[in-house]
Amino acid sequence: MGRQHWKRIWVGSAGNMVEWFDWFVYASFATYFAGAFFPTGNPTAQLMNTAGIFAVGFFMRPVGGWLLGRVGDRRGRKAALTLTVTLMSASAILIAVAPTYAVAGYGGAFVLLVARLLQGLSVGGEYAASATYLTEASDPRGRGFASSFQYVSMTAGQIVGLGLLIVLQRTMSDEALHSYGWRIPFVVGALGAAVVFYLRRTMLETEVYEEDTSGAEERGTLRALWRHRREAFLVVALTMGGTVAYYTYTTYLTKYLSNSAGLSKETATLVSFTALIVFACLQPLAGRLSDRIGRRPLLITFAVGSTVLTVPIMTLLKRADGFWPALGLSLLALVVVTGYTSINACVKAELFPTGVRALGVALPYAVANALFGGTAEYVALWFKNAGIESGFSWYVAGCTAVSLVVYITMRETKDLDLARVKAREASTPTPAS
Repeated sequence: MGRQHWKRIWVGSAGNMVEWFDWFVYASFATYFAGAFFPTGNPTAQLMNTAGIFAVGFFMRPVGGWLLGRVGDRRGRKAALTLTVTLMSASAILIAVAPTYAVAGYGGAFVLLVARLLQGLSVGGEYAASATYLTEASDPRGRGFASSFQYVSMTAGQIVGLGLLIVLQRTMSDEALHSYGWRIPFVVGALGAAVVFYLRRTMLETEVYEEDTSGAEERGTLRALWRHRREAFLVVALTMGGTVAYYTYTTYLTKYLSNSAGLSKETATLVSFTALIVFACLQPLAGRLSDRIGRRPLLITFAVGSTVLTVPIMTLLKRADGFWPALGLSLLALVVVTGYTSINACVKAELFPTGVRALGVALPYAVANALFGGTAEYVALWFKNAGIESGFSWYVAGCTAVSLVVYITMRETKDLDLARVKAREASTPTPAS
């Protein structure tokens, strides 16, 4: 892989890291600001309210997927990536200055909701633009390796967020964190986004996109995507299990360890932080492996492992009585999830032709995340509040079992030439763009 390829991967990944830092610090700091925007009462109910707003952000992702996916296919990957980080910066600023319930009643929660809607719009397009850019910008023999840096950067954003949380926990009192300390990461995120905006303004477009000769009027339209509806439905199905498992063992893990297993917030945060560092390091290794043996073996391994092991892992995590048992179980879960996270970006991008690739990845992926990934934490807390917390483990296992069927029956995409994936001609009436 040449120097130019590495530069493109670095710029794309750096922006992705800031995007996902802003997205994940909401979940990481929720235990501190949940009481700031809602009346005092049941802590689990307050977390459900903030988790509900977290889930609402996911329901904007299909809109963002359609809008920014269209921009990515019609104006270029660079244009879409620049727009996403602008929206994310604005949402971070809104959360940082949002008034509390004591000051503005539910007005603060409304500001929080608007900010999450903007974040959902941004991230809905960020995933696809980043996945498409990293896949197209890489050496054809190393697409799995290159695209694995999407989850390296996503996880790095969460690691930085958790690291900041650990620092604040050790330098500020618990009262100060609940009062105003939780605003600090959102200020940091806004400043980071400004830096990434500059980097993305100077990034290079991919050669695959620049050399595409498909009709400009058809690029990024729903009409063109409808011709590839089989691939779009495939993206939804193969994402279903992976996104539920990923959000269970990343964004929800800290809350589960503190709210269910009874570990202190500091210990739960340290477990997540350590596990995610190892998880990030595993992504390029698994991506490189997929370039050798194919994508399907890794996806199938993930789905089998997650279907069989989710219930035992979650049951044992609830009984974990210290840092090391919790860390060991968390690492086992994340090793399994790596089979999905390391390569799912390139698998989806490899399914579509250049003229509809960004939209083809963005919209169905965003739909799957809205239905399954974004609601994972809320569903988990609903099961807990209903007194049947173990039901969530079976829910996760069921979702990955559905995806397993898809992985077994789908085609291998490792050796496809991105420039030669053909757009299908219209043969039946199709919806308007």
